[in-house]
Amino acid sequence: MIELHTLESDDWPLWRELRLAALAEAPYAFGSTLADWQGFGDREERWRARLSIPGAHDLVALLDGLPVGMASGVPGEEEDSVELISMWVNPVARGQGLGDYLIQAVERWASDRGARTLRLSVMPDNSKALALYERHGFMDTGEPGDLLSDGVRRERVMAKSLATV
Repeated sequence: MIELHTLESDDWPLWRELRLAALAEAPYAFGSTLADWQGFGDREERWRARLSIPGAHDLVALLDGLPVGMASGVPGEEEDSVELISMWVNPVARGQGLGDYLIQAVERWASDRGARTLRLSVMPDNSKALALYERHGFMDTGEPGDLLSDGVRRERVMAKSLATV
């Protein structure tokens, strides 16, 4: 059974567990690195701050009671736009619809707050994530994303209209 839970700052240990697992399992998928969030970066106040972004919606997916996925919706730069960030599903739970549930939950949250556009950034060579997002109606915006560590490639920026959600 799949369940989604909204997190608060006091839930930081659960978020920490999933985020560190995500960064270790899929370093190619994130702008942050595991090293960024370990050592000096692994502090309770930092984890709480991540779950305290004003206006954000942080979710954890549970499969049969075990935490196996996460995603966040955060206010975008434009008033009627929000962003999907920190999306990850544990490999043991992939293929069971968790990514779909997480995206749909962020879409509902975004629509409820009056957003007209849901945006995200994805690594250009993350073909499975690209296929998931395209299946949900996200399209490449053509905008240059953040520059990657190789100094050449950029994240791919995608967006979806929420008018029909």
